[in-house]
Amino acid sequence: MEIPQIPKDKFKFLNNAGNKEQEKIGTPALTYMQDVRRRLFKNKVAVVCLTLLTIIVFISVFAPIIAPYNPNAQHATLSNLPPKLGNLNIPGFNGYQNMGGKMVDAYAQVHAPKGTHYLLGTDYLGRDLLSRIIYGTRLSLIVAVLATLVDLLIGIPYGIVSGWKGGMTDNVMQRIVEIVSSVPNLIVVILMMIILKPGLISIVLAIAITDWVTMARLIRAQTFQLKEQEYVLAARTLGESSTKIATKHLIPNLSSTIIIQTMFTIPNAIFFEAFLSFIGIGIPAPNASLGTLLSDGQKAFRFLPYQMWAPAIILSIIMIATNLLGDGLRDAFDPQSSD
Repeated sequence: MEIPQIPKDKFKFLNNAGNKEQEKIGTPALTYMQDVRRRLFKNKVAVVCLTLLTIIVFISVFAPIIAPYNPNAQHATLSNLPPKLGNLNIPGFNGYQNMGGKMVDAYAQVHAPKGTHYLLGTDYLGRDLLSRIIYGTRLSLIVAVLATLVDLLIGIPYGIVSGWKGGMTDNVMQRIVEIVSSVPNLIVVILMMIILKPGLISIVLAIAITDWVTMARLIRAQTFQLKEQEYVLAARTLGESSTKIATKHLIPNLSSTIIIQTMFTIPNAIFFEAFLSFIGIGIPAPNASLGTLLSDGQKAFRFLPYQMWAPAIILSIIMIATNLLGDGLRDAFDPQSSD
Protein backbone atom coordinates (compact mmCIF):
# COMPACT_ATOMS: atom_id res chain seq x y z
CA MET A 1 0.00 0.00 0.00
CA GLU A 2 1.44 3.32 -1.09
CA ILE A 3 1.77 5.94 1.67
CA PRO A 4 0.38 9.30 0.51
CA GLN A 5 2.94 12.08 0.36
CA ILE A 6 2.17 15.59 1.57
CA PRO A 7 3.29 18.24 -0.90
CA LYS A 8 6.15 20.45 0.23
CA ASP A 9 4.20 23.60 -0.46
CA LYS A 10 1.86 22.66 2.38
CA PHE A 11 4.69 23.22 4.89
CA LYS A 12 5.75 26.66 6.07
CA PHE A 13 8.43 27.90 8.47
CA LEU A 14 7.37 29.27 11.82
CA ASN A 15 8.44 32.72 12.91
CA ASN A 16 11.71 31.93 14.67
CA ALA A 17 11.79 35.22 16.55
CA GLY A 18 8.31 34.71 17.98
CA ASN A 19 9.03 31.08 18.78
CA LYS A 20 12.15 32.01 20.74
CA GLU A 21 10.21 34.67 22.62
CA GLN A 22 7.64 32.08 23.71
CA GLU A 23 10.31 29.68 24.94
CA LYS A 24 12.31 32.37 26.73
CA ILE A 25 12.69 31.80 30.48
CA GLY A 26 11.39 34.83 32.34
CA THR A 27 13.69 34.50 35.36
CA PRO A 28 17.30 33.29 35.50
CA ALA A 29 17.94 29.79 36.78
CA LEU A 30 19.13 29.83 40.39
CA THR A 31 20.82 27.21 42.50
CA TYR A 32 19.41 26.38 45.93
CA MET A 33 21.95 28.52 47.78
CA GLN A 34 21.44 31.42 45.37
CA ASP A 35 17.71 31.23 46.00
CA VAL A 36 18.33 31.15 49.77
CA ARG A 37 20.53 34.23 49.52
CA ARG A 38 17.91 36.04 47.43
CA ARG A 39 15.18 35.32 49.99
CA LEU A 40 17.46 36.30 52.87
CA PHE A 41 18.38 39.67 51.36
CA LYS A 42 14.71 40.40 50.68
CA ASN A 43 14.14 40.19 54.44
CA LYS A 44 15.05 43.72 55.56
CA VAL A 45 15.03 42.87 59.26
CA ALA A 46 17.47 40.00 58.73
CA VAL A 47 19.74 42.20 56.60
CA VAL A 48 19.83 44.91 59.28
CA CYS A 49 20.61 42.30 61.96
CA LEU A 50 23.33 40.76 59.80
CA THR A 51 24.88 44.21 59.31
CA LEU A 52 24.83 44.95 63.05
CA LEU A 53 26.39 41.60 63.90
CA THR A 54 29.04 42.05 61.22
CA ILE A 55 30.00 45.43 62.68
CA ILE A 56 30.13 44.01 66.22
CA VAL A 57 32.26 41.06 65.13
CA PHE A 58 34.58 43.32 63.13
CA ILE A 59 35.11 45.64 66.12
CA SER A 60 35.70 42.65 68.41
CA VAL A 61 38.23 41.01 66.10
CA PHE A 62 40.23 44.22 65.75
CA ALA A 63 39.81 45.21 69.41
CA PRO A 64 43.55 45.86 69.97
CA ILE A 65 43.47 48.43 67.17
CA ILE A 66 40.06 49.98 67.78
CA ALA A 67 40.03 50.16 71.58
CA PRO A 68 41.26 53.63 72.63
CA TYR A 69 42.85 52.47 75.92
CA ASN A 70 44.17 49.40 77.67
CA PRO A 71 41.02 47.79 79.15
CA ASN A 72 42.81 46.76 82.36
CA ALA A 73 44.79 49.98 82.93
CA GLN A 74 43.73 51.54 86.24
CA HIS A 75 43.70 55.24 87.07
CA ALA A 76 42.39 55.71 90.59
CA THR A 77 42.18 59.50 90.26
CA LEU A 78 39.94 59.18 87.18
CA SER A 79 37.40 56.76 88.65
CA ASN A 80 33.66 56.98 87.90
CA LEU A 81 33.97 59.73 85.30
CA PRO A 82 30.85 60.25 83.15
CA PRO A 83 30.86 59.91 79.35
CA LYS A 84 32.47 62.74 77.41
CA LEU A 85 32.75 63.21 73.65
CA GLY A 86 35.55 65.66 73.02
CA ASN A 87 34.62 69.28 73.74
CA LEU A 88 31.08 68.90 72.39
CA ASN A 89 28.37 70.05 74.76
CA ILE A 90 26.01 67.12 74.16
CA PRO A 91 23.76 66.28 77.14
CA GLY A 92 24.90 63.00 78.63
CA PHE A 93 28.24 63.17 76.81
CA ASN A 94 29.68 66.46 78.07
CA GLY A 95 31.46 65.16 81.18
CA TYR A 96 29.04 66.80 83.61
CA GLN A 97 27.77 64.95 86.65
CA ASN A 98 25.21 65.61 89.37
CA MET A 99 27.08 66.33 92.60
CA GLY A 100 25.13 67.66 95.57
CA GLY A 101 22.21 68.65 93.38
CA LYS A 102 24.40 70.64 90.96
CA MET A 103 25.74 69.70 87.52
CA VAL A 104 29.51 70.08 87.65
CA ASP A 105 32.35 69.20 85.29
CA ALA A 106 33.55 65.90 86.74
CA TYR A 107 36.78 66.01 84.71
CA ALA A 108 37.67 69.43 86.12
CA GLN A 109 36.87 68.25 89.64
CA VAL A 110 39.51 65.49 89.49
CA HIS A 111 41.99 67.69 87.57
CA ALA A 112 42.06 65.37 84.58
CA PRO A 113 44.81 66.21 82.06
CA LYS A 114 43.75 68.48 79.23
CA GLY A 115 42.30 66.54 76.31
CA THR A 116 41.31 63.58 78.48
CA HIS A 117 37.88 62.22 77.62
CA TYR A 118 36.18 58.83 77.81
CA LEU A 119 33.34 58.21 75.38
CA LEU A 120 31.48 55.90 77.79
CA GLY A 121 33.12 57.05 81.00
CA THR A 122 35.22 55.07 83.48
CA ASP A 123 34.45 52.48 86.16
CA TYR A 124 35.26 52.47 89.87
CA LEU A 125 38.95 51.75 89.15
CA GLY A 126 39.32 54.41 86.46
CA ARG A 127 39.30 51.92 83.57
CA ASP A 128 37.88 53.01 80.22
CA LEU A 129 34.43 51.47 79.83
CA LEU A 130 34.45 51.61 76.03
CA SER A 131 37.66 49.58 75.83
CA ARG A 132 36.37 47.11 78.40
CA ILE A 133 33.09 46.69 76.52
CA ILE A 134 34.95 46.05 73.26
CA TYR A 135 37.19 43.43 74.87
CA GLY A 136 34.27 42.04 76.88
CA THR A 137 32.21 41.57 73.72
CA ARG A 138 35.20 39.89 72.13
CA LEU A 139 35.52 37.44 75.02
CA SER A 140 31.79 36.69 75.02
CA LEU A 141 31.90 36.00 71.26
CA ILE A 142 34.92 33.71 71.72
CA VAL A 143 32.95 31.71 74.31
CA ALA A 144 29.99 31.49 71.93
CA VAL A 145 32.10 30.42 68.94
CA LEU A 146 34.03 27.76 70.88
CA ALA A 147 30.86 26.38 72.45
CA THR A 148 29.15 26.30 69.05
CA LEU A 149 32.09 24.48 67.45
CA VAL A 150 31.99 21.80 70.15
CA ASP A 151 28.23 21.65 69.71
CA LEU A 152 28.67 20.99 65.99
CA LEU A 153 31.49 18.48 66.43
CA ILE A 154 29.47 16.39 68.91
CA GLY A 155 25.84 17.02 67.96
CA ILE A 156 26.04 16.44 64.20
CA PRO A 157 27.86 13.04 64.20
CA TYR A 158 25.84 11.88 67.20
CA GLY A 159 22.51 12.75 65.57
CA ILE A 160 23.46 11.24 62.21
CA VAL A 161 24.62 7.95 63.74
CA SER A 162 21.53 7.72 65.93
CA GLY A 163 19.12 8.42 63.08
CA TRP A 164 21.00 6.32 60.51
CA LYS A 165 21.43 3.18 62.64
CA GLY A 166 18.03 3.23 64.36
CA GLY A 167 16.87 0.25 66.38
CA MET A 168 18.74 -0.63 69.55
CA THR A 169 21.60 1.77 68.76
CA ASP A 170 19.16 4.66 68.55
CA ASN A 171 17.44 3.64 71.80
CA VAL A 172 20.71 3.51 73.73
CA MET A 173 21.97 6.81 72.30
CA GLN A 174 18.69 8.58 73.06
CA ARG A 175 18.74 7.38 76.66
CA ILE A 176 22.18 8.94 76.97
CA VAL A 177 20.79 12.17 75.54
CA GLU A 178 17.98 12.15 78.11
CA ILE A 179 20.46 11.65 80.95
CA VAL A 180 22.68 14.50 79.75
CA SER A 181 19.75 16.88 79.21
CA SER A 182 18.40 16.17 82.70
CA VAL A 183 21.55 17.58 84.37
CA PRO A 184 21.27 21.37 84.99
CA ASN A 185 23.95 23.50 83.33
CA LEU A 186 24.78 25.26 86.59
CA ILE A 187 25.70 21.99 88.29
CA VAL A 188 28.00 21.12 85.40
CA VAL A 189 29.67 24.53 85.67
CA ILE A 190 30.28 24.08 89.40
CA LEU A 191 31.77 20.63 88.80
CA MET A 192 34.02 22.04 86.07
CA MET A 193 35.22 24.75 88.44
CA ILE A 194 36.04 22.16 91.08
CA ILE A 195 38.15 20.25 88.57
CA LEU A 196 39.48 23.27 86.66
CA LYS A 197 40.05 26.90 87.56
CA PRO A 198 37.24 29.39 86.88
CA GLY A 199 37.68 30.86 83.45
CA LEU A 200 37.13 30.46 79.74
CA ILE A 201 37.93 26.74 79.52
CA SER A 202 35.56 25.69 82.31
CA ILE A 203 32.68 27.73 80.86
CA VAL A 204 33.19 26.39 77.33
CA LEU A 205 33.36 22.80 78.59
CA ALA A 206 30.25 23.27 80.72
CA ILE A 207 28.30 24.62 77.75
CA ALA A 208 29.70 21.95 75.42
CA ILE A 209 28.80 19.05 77.73
CA THR A 210 25.09 19.87 77.77
CA ASP A 211 24.18 22.11 74.82
CA TRP A 212 24.90 19.61 72.03
CA VAL A 213 21.73 17.70 72.92
CA THR A 214 19.36 19.97 70.97
CA MET A 215 21.52 19.81 67.85
CA ALA A 216 21.73 16.01 68.09
CA ARG A 217 17.95 15.63 68.39
CA LEU A 218 17.24 17.87 65.41
CA ILE A 219 19.83 16.11 63.24
CA ARG A 220 18.46 12.70 64.27
CA ALA A 221 14.90 13.67 63.31
CA GLN A 222 16.03 15.00 59.91
CA THR A 223 18.21 11.92 59.29
CA PHE A 224 15.20 9.64 59.81
CA GLN A 225 13.45 11.47 56.97
CA LEU A 226 16.42 11.76 54.63
CA LYS A 227 17.55 8.14 54.83
CA GLU A 228 14.28 7.03 53.18
CA GLN A 229 14.74 9.36 50.20
CA GLU A 230 15.30 7.84 46.77
CA TYR A 231 18.81 9.22 46.26
CA VAL A 232 19.96 7.75 49.58
CA LEU A 233 18.40 4.37 48.76
CA ALA A 234 20.09 4.50 45.35
CA ALA A 235 23.47 5.21 46.96
CA ARG A 236 23.02 2.28 49.35
CA THR A 237 22.04 0.02 46.44
CA LEU A 238 25.22 1.02 44.59
CA GLY A 239 27.28 -0.04 47.61
CA GLU A 240 28.28 3.38 48.97
CA SER A 241 29.63 3.31 52.51
CA SER A 242 27.66 4.91 55.34
CA THR A 243 30.42 7.49 55.87
CA LYS A 244 30.35 8.58 52.25
CA ILE A 245 26.55 8.76 52.21
CA ALA A 246 26.64 10.91 55.34
CA THR A 247 29.23 13.34 53.97
CA LYS A 248 27.96 13.43 50.39
CA HIS A 249 24.19 13.29 50.85
CA LEU A 250 23.08 13.76 54.45
CA ILE A 251 25.22 16.68 55.68
CA PRO A 252 24.56 18.89 52.58
CA ASN A 253 20.82 18.35 53.00
CA LEU A 254 21.10 18.98 56.74
CA SER A 255 22.91 22.28 56.19
CA SER A 256 19.79 24.39 56.69
CA THR A 257 19.01 22.75 60.05
CA ILE A 258 22.64 23.07 61.14
CA ILE A 259 22.91 26.76 60.22
CA ILE A 260 19.59 27.71 61.79
CA GLN A 261 20.30 25.86 65.05
CA THR A 262 23.78 27.39 65.18
CA MET A 263 22.28 30.88 65.01
CA PHE A 264 20.17 30.05 68.06
CA THR A 265 23.05 28.36 69.91
CA ILE A 266 25.29 31.45 69.77
CA PRO A 267 23.00 33.80 71.76
CA ASN A 268 22.26 31.04 74.28
CA ALA A 269 25.99 30.58 74.90
CA ILE A 270 26.55 34.35 75.22
CA PHE A 271 23.66 34.71 77.64
CA PHE A 272 24.81 31.72 79.73
CA GLU A 273 28.33 33.14 79.99
CA ALA A 274 26.92 36.56 80.93
CA PHE A 275 24.75 34.94 83.59
CA LEU A 276 27.69 33.04 85.10
CA SER A 277 29.89 36.13 85.11
CA PHE A 278 27.06 38.22 86.56
CA ILE A 279 26.70 35.93 89.59
CA GLY A 280 30.46 35.83 90.07
CA ILE A 281 31.45 32.33 88.86
CA GLY A 282 32.37 33.19 85.27
CA ILE A 283 35.33 35.03 83.80
CA PRO A 284 37.68 36.03 86.65
CA ALA A 285 39.03 39.57 87.15
CA PRO A 286 40.61 41.60 85.69
CA ASN A 287 39.36 40.22 82.37
CA ALA A 288 36.09 41.73 81.20
CA SER A 289 33.05 40.10 79.65
CA LEU A 290 29.57 41.46 79.17
CA GLY A 291 28.49 39.58 82.28
CA THR A 292 31.22 41.01 84.52
CA LEU A 293 30.52 44.52 83.19
CA LEU A 294 26.84 44.13 84.00
CA SER A 295 27.71 42.83 87.47
CA ASP A 296 29.99 45.81 88.16
CA GLY A 297 27.53 48.27 86.69
CA GLN A 298 24.52 47.16 88.70
CA LYS A 299 26.37 47.86 91.96
CA ALA A 300 26.42 51.58 91.17
CA PHE A 301 23.37 51.69 88.93
CA ARG A 302 21.45 54.06 91.20
CA PHE A 303 24.09 56.79 91.03
CA LEU A 304 26.07 55.90 87.87
CA PRO A 305 23.57 54.25 85.51
CA TYR A 306 25.78 54.65 82.43
CA GLN A 307 28.11 51.93 83.74
CA MET A 308 25.34 49.36 83.29
CA TRP A 309 23.39 50.77 80.36
CA ALA A 310 26.20 50.46 77.82
CA PRO A 311 27.00 46.72 78.26
CA ALA A 312 23.28 45.96 78.66
CA ILE A 313 22.52 47.60 75.31
CA ILE A 314 25.33 45.72 73.54
CA LEU A 315 24.20 42.40 75.02
CA SER A 316 20.59 43.11 74.02
CA ILE A 317 21.60 44.02 70.46
CA ILE A 318 23.58 40.79 70.07
CA MET A 319 20.79 38.64 71.50
CA ILE A 320 17.97 40.27 69.50
CA ALA A 321 19.93 40.54 66.24
CA THR A 322 21.10 36.91 66.37
CA ASN A 323 17.60 35.59 67.05
CA LEU A 324 16.03 37.71 64.31
CA LEU A 325 18.76 36.66 61.88
CA GLY A 326 18.08 33.05 62.83
CA ASP A 327 14.39 33.57 62.00
CA GLY A 328 15.38 35.11 58.67
CA LEU A 329 17.65 32.18 57.84
CA ARG A 330 14.90 29.73 58.74
CA ASP A 331 12.48 31.47 56.37
CA ALA A 332 15.16 31.63 53.66
CA PHE A 333 16.04 27.95 53.86
CA ASP A 334 12.43 26.80 54.34
CA PRO A 335 9.90 29.28 52.87
CA GLN A 336 6.99 27.08 53.99
CA SER A 337 7.93 27.71 57.64
CA SER A 338 6.74 31.33 57.38
CA ASP A 339 3.28 30.33 56.13
